[in-house]
Amino acid sequence: MISYKPLWKTMKEKNVSQYQLLQAGIGNRVLDSLRNGKNINMLTLEKLCEIIGCTPNDIVEFIPEEKK
Repeated sequence: MISYKPLWKTMKEKNVSQYQLLQAGIGNRVLDSLRNGKNINMLTLEKLCEIIGCTPNDIVEFIPEEKK
């Protein structure tokens, strides 16, 4: 499972708003995907890292699903 919890924490720490992401070219559809834990592509991840000034680990974490 993918979680973008680190993104919101990193944005808060670096004082980056969703509006700033929009102004830098991150679209509403991408923000919606991030809010809802949906997939984004690697180019978007790279762009987020550039805008925020962080690494992918500061944006996304992978949570393994428990085996049944």
